[in-house]
Amino acid sequence: MGLALVACSSGDGGGDPTDAGSGTGDAQELGGSLTVFAAASLQEPFDDLLAAFGELYPDVEIGPAVYDGSSTLVTQLEEGANADVLATANTSTMDAITAAGLEASAPESFATNTLVIAVPAGNPDGIADLPDLDDTTFVICAPEVPCGDATTRLFEAQGFTGTPVSQEQNVTAVAERVVNGDVGAGLVYGTDVASRADDLEAVVPTGAEDVVNTYPIVELDGAEPAGALFVQFVLSDAGRAVLAEHGFGAP
Repeated sequence: MGLALVACSSGDGGGDPTDAGSGTGDAQELGGSLTVFAAASLQEPFDDLLAAFGELYPDVEIGPAVYDGSSTLVTQLEEGANADVLATANTSTMDAITAAGLEASAPESFATNTLVIAVPAGNPDGIADLPDLDDTTFVICAPEVPCGDATTRLFEAQGFTGTPVSQEQNVTAVAERVVNGDVGAGLVYGTDVASRADDLEAVVPTGAEDVVNTYPIVELDGAEPAGALFVQFVLSDAGRAVLAEHGFGAP
């Protein structure tokens, strides 16, 4: 009953599943558990989304979400890790899940994100674009990670051949190295800088608009009933409003 109500209210992304839960005993009586695997860049909005979902369905046992590089999450699932929902930071990593037959439904796009150069507050090295990275130390994501794949495409398109001091396994690690003063800059998503506005500034590199990452979400094979409901919640107007508050674009 709850699933039908949420699906009807959210449809193609319109509506608000909170309307389905409020005043409807069947929707709020949903039980079971929910485990979500999500790209590291989604941690703040998904923490908020899971908290809101828990208020809608208080009988659902929501486990700690697992946030990491999308490729790392896919590997864990391929090796037998249990989760109900997967959200990745690009479509190619999600393709590996569908190729392995681990999905219970077709993945749906729910957000977008764009690369920026993260620099310390005040931009002490005066970085204005990619060539300026040659005058400082910088880090990027590993190429198998969505932010690293986007960075590789950006560098190739702009003919930039600078050498990073390291390649991290998720975008959070890149942002934190800049925050901690380990390096002078890092290639991250705009949302990673927005969530650390006291410590970082964003420099939009030339060509960034051509390597926008699209985020898909999917209910996984064998998922608890709450899995499908959470996917619909993320796709709803209420879910997309939360994502927009954290700086994510519409799909």
